[in-house]
Amino acid sequence: MVRSIAKKEFLSTLRDSRFMALSIIVLLLLLAATIVGLHSYQTLQEERTIAQEKVNNQFANSADRHPHRMAHYGSYAFRPKSSISFLDFGIDSYTGASVYMEAHRQNSANFSQAQQSSSLIRFGEMTVAFVLQMLIPLLIIFLCFGAFTQEKETDTLQILLSQGVSLRQVAWAKIAGYSKVVALVVAPALVLASLLLFGRGGFEMEDDLLVRLVLFMLFYLVYFFIFIVLSVVVSALHQRSSTALVTLLGIWILLCVITPKATANLGANLYTTPTKAQMDADVHEEVAKGIDGHNSSDARAETLKQELLKKYKVAKLQDLPVNFDGILMAVGEEHSSKVYQAHFDDLTDIFKKQNSISEYTGLLNPYLAVRHLSMGMAGSDFSHYIHFQNMAERYRYNQSQELNHIQATQLKYGDKETRLSSDTWKNFKPFVYETPHAGWALGNHMVSLVSLLLWLVLVCTLGLRLIDNTKVA
Repeated sequence: MVRSIAKKEFLSTLRDSRFMALSIIVLLLLLAATIVGLHSYQTLQEERTIAQEKVNNQFANSADRHPHRMAHYGSYAFRPKSSISFLDFGIDSYTGASVYMEAHRQNSANFSQAQQSSSLIRFGEMTVAFVLQMLIPLLIIFLCFGAFTQEKETDTLQILLSQGVSLRQVAWAKIAGYSKVVALVVAPALVLASLLLFGRGGFEMEDDLLVRLVLFMLFYLVYFFIFIVLSVVVSALHQRSSTALVTLLGIWILLCVITPKATANLGANLYTTPTKAQMDADVHEEVAKGIDGHNSSDARAETLKQELLKKYKVAKLQDLPVNFDGILMAVGEEHSSKVYQAHFDDLTDIFKKQNSISEYTGLLNPYLAVRHLSMGMAGSDFSHYIHFQNMAERYRYNQSQELNHIQATQLKYGDKETRLSSDTWKNFKPFVYETPHAGWALGNHMVSLVSLLLWLVLVCTLGLRLIDNTKVA
């Protein structure tokens, strides 16, 4: 009997021309978003790969230079796109794509897509994630709002119950039928995305990429199931289809429109960020308290000089086995890097606190939970962005200190004219960024994972219990 009810719901939905029209529209949007997203990903990835290769070659083939001039010449780090970021752009459009790596400074990423786009980007982008998060739940609501109310309005619910089935069994049957319909809408787009993703590499699947894609799909399937059960429960609690529909639309607006914006504003108000001018002033003030690598007459530099003279038991800087200028530069670089990193970490902590408001609100809102998990698996969330920034800074610092070491060991004190051969720069390893594994990404969103699973348990237990206590007539 339960299978018959599920089959009846499935077939009757397919025969409904209104629903089929909406389903086709949503499916076409999904397919279009998949293709457009993949094209955008390929274009940006190709541009960044070419740019990275170009700057790496420019550094390796630079002219004969003094090592410290080379440190100031610097290089660029371009953030590669994650392989499945075409499904969810996340914050990628608003964060910088490249970091200029130079001596004595820690720069943030610049040249985001939002900076080069019109103001229309504020309204969001048509991505697969947008359709899955916003439009599929809306489709589910229009599919399920009459699950029980139509039976009550036509007095067929009592006939169903007279066949020996309970309200809970009827609910599960309807949930099963509606789940099949939703799968028909979503599956083609997900299959297409998988084929396009793995087809580019000749279907040689990377383990981490496969794990990310599977988890991405799994989280959305749970999200859709939550909305299906929630919609059926709300339908069971109402006597009329119109009131059930209004209630569900109100829930959708609250969860998907109002709450996300409210939590973002709340986080920004509770944890305010310093202005760039203020942060630059604070950094400059603290850097000035340390050794200045360009000023050997500074009192702190004089202390370092005396320590080195005592250590090597010589009277003059010219008698040192190392170049004092290079040592001074290295110590100054170490101090300035610590200052920049401390302020960068403080700023990152503020952003994390702002994001935590949204993460913990996911306990009350499955939309927020799946949004964070989606961005995490797509590699387009804040954690991945900060990871890239840290890797770029590590490379910048090591490169600067290696150039300082060359100055300290290969040049004489006071020598500012010698130019090292261009072959010297070919020994430096180019910047290569590797996206962290899926386990790392999931570990940064454990609150969202718990929130999504908690919602699944609540709607399947508390929701169905409410149905058991529902009045039939």
